[in-house]
Amino acid sequence: MTIAIRGVDFVSVPTRDLDRAVAFYGGTLGLPVSVHQAERGFAEFETGNLTLSVIDAEQMGLAHHTSQNAIALHVDDVARARADLEAGGVAFLGDTFDTGVCHMAFFTDPDGNALMLHHRYAPRAPRV
Repeated sequence: MTIAIRGVDFVSVPTRDLDRAVAFYGGTLGLPVSVHQAERGFAEFETGNLTLSVIDAEQMGLAHHTSQNAIALHVDDVARARADLEAGGVAFLGDTFDTGVCHMAFFTDPDGNALMLHHRYAPRAPRV
C-alpha cells in the first residue's frame, strides 16, 4: 500500500468558549471565517495555506488540551503586527526573537493555545 500525503488540510485548535474564540481569531487576528457552526461546536478560519479549525473538543466527546506548540502565523512585518495586536490587548511572551533568518513573536489565544507571529527574511540555507 502506498500512502500519498499531499499536504495538511487543517489544524485543530481547542477552545472552551467558541464565541470568545471566534471573536479572537476572526476579530482580533482578522482571519476570514469559512465555517461557523456553533451548534456543532466549531468554526474554521483561513490563513492562506492552512485552515485553523477551532473546536469545542469536549462538545465533540474529546478531552480539552491546549497546545503549547506554537502555530506560526506568517506576517510581512512582525513588529507592526505585534504593535497592532498589543494595541488590541494581546499580551506577548517576551521580546521578538531574531533567529538570524526570521523574526518570531510568541503569544497565546484566550484559551492558552500557543501562537506566534513569524516572518522569514533570509533564504533557507540548504543542509546536506
